[in-house]
Amino acid sequence: MARFRLLPSVEQAAVLAEHCRHARFVWNLAVEQQRHWQPGRQAPRYNEQCGQLTAARAECDWLAAGSQTVQQQALRDFAQAMRNFFGGTHRRPTWRKAGTHEGFRQVGVKPRHIKRLSRRYGQVWIPKVGWVKFRWTRTIVDTVKSYRVTLDRSGRWHIAFAAIPDPVPGPGDGSVVGVDRGVAVSAALSSGELRRVPGLRAGETKRLRRLQQRLARAQRGSYRRARTKLAIAKLRARETDRRHDWVEKTTTDVARRFDTIRVENLKVRAMIRSARGTHEHPGTHVAQKRGLNREISRQGWGLLVTRLQHKARGRLEFVPAAYTSQRCSACGHVSPENRKSQAVFQCVACGAGPCHADVNAARNIAAGRAVTARGDLGASRSANREPQLSSPVA
Repeated sequence: MARFRLLPSVEQAAVLAEHCRHARFVWNLAVEQQRHWQPGRQAPRYNEQCGQLTAARAECDWLAAGSQTVQQQALRDFAQAMRNFFGGTHRRPTWRKAGTHEGFRQVGVKPRHIKRLSRRYGQVWIPKVGWVKFRWTRTIVDTVKSYRVTLDRSGRWHIAFAAIPDPVPGPGDGSVVGVDRGVAVSAALSSGELRRVPGLRAGETKRLRRLQQRLARAQRGSYRRARTKLAIAKLRARETDRRHDWVEKTTTDVARRFDTIRVENLKVRAMIRSARGTHEHPGTHVAQKRGLNREISRQGWGLLVTRLQHKARGRLEFVPAAYTSQRCSACGHVSPENRKSQAVFQCVACGAGPCHADVNAARNIAAGRAVTARGDLGASRSANREPQLSSPVA
């Protein structure tokens, strides 16, 4: 999606916030109906829910004052989410929370609904709001059919136009690179490059810690607490923007320089699950695992691979991650003693090294000894043995 910063006026922002509340209200009603489903009874489908929405709009003036297209689109999105759930590709739709899930989607967008005002600014037509200004920071293709308006926790409005971007062309020289994702080094390339996600600076981290302490002491529901939460959200948004900018620049550079890109087949969502456990079986080292989960999320592992799949379409390959950090890239000897520390690797068999441990792992990934899948989202599956390199997919 092409994402832009939306610049509504105060009056327009109030109407956009109403659209978000209405879409969230309709979505949560659909979730409630689905949660009360029982065997032998059929939960209402989209057409029946549209009839219920019409009746609710006739009874509630505050709901009738909103956009019917926005509210119906929330029902369409829920119906699609349920189809994805039953198809096994997504999780079950859950509740949307105020302050966290603020947004709505609009379909049926036509070229006349988007106008360019200058080199930096444009405007888009939104129902019940009118023309809203936004910053034009990249090219918008003519095939755009829908957009999504969102409000983040720092109070910034964004609009994302749904469009399939063109892949980044490779050099065509048959070059191969391995990418190892880590915590100390966000992405290590087999060429020897070490890429790190730029986070908050020292002064910003210190201020964030003070704000978190102030938030813990503030009274719930007070204006002081609200101001502190907003200040924290702005710092978090700054960190997120830097991570996204780093991912976009890194993936574009890698996709342009190499023909074949190989990454580890990591299930990131499973890796960042909480170790809390249950009341009967509590987990161990919960605080340490929580810190590791936060660091993994800060590195943008999943986003990095997702953008590589978009930009290097058909040129991305997945390698099982087992023993890539313990295997010598020179002789293939596998031993835990090969890794002297987090950053130093030296083979105990052939004496190769010392070199950076993440670079050695990236070279093992680039070797492609256990490539299992190529190209598409979620297409890879770990294998019990090391098969040969899979053939390219057209």
